[in-house]
Amino acid sequence: MLKTKILLVLFLVVGAFSSCKKENYDPEKQLAADDVLIKDFIAKSSIVAIKHSKGVYYQIISPGTGSVNYTGATQVTVNYEGRLLNGSVFDKSTTAATFSLGGLIAGWQIGIPLIQKGGKIRLLIPSTLAYMNQVRTGIPENSVLDFTIELTNAQ
Repeated sequence: MLKTKILLVLFLVVGAFSSCKKENYDPEKQLAADDVLIKDFIAKSSIVAIKHSKGVYYQIISPGTGSVNYTGATQVTVNYEGRLLNGSVFDKSTTAATFSLGGLIAGWQIGIPLIQKGGKIRLLIPSTLAYMNQVRTGIPENSVLDFTIELTNAQ
């Protein structure tokens, strides 16, 4: 009985301390740190990229053709590869994948409308426009993401 009480108290103390973890995430500070990482990566990799006003860096490899009027409901069909800045691939389509533009990370919502059907773009997305301080499979918290996306269809 005493062991049970001790274990229960220990469990409650550990639970109380773990729930007191302070959240120190500052999106503005993180965006500034990500911007430094991206600029350094661009320079070291000799990438010609443009900075969007919202913080995504992009390189239009091929603009595509047409004139899609993008909204959050636009269905985009893409082939893509996602990498971390160290080059490790965390996701890659094996066949064309279709998504609702409004359901994608902010960096894709900003970048995909910069091209049309048949276009190809490279996006360097600060963590604040991706998964922020959340860990995802193969993606550590606060990771800048490097995507190459080919837009095969948009409607």
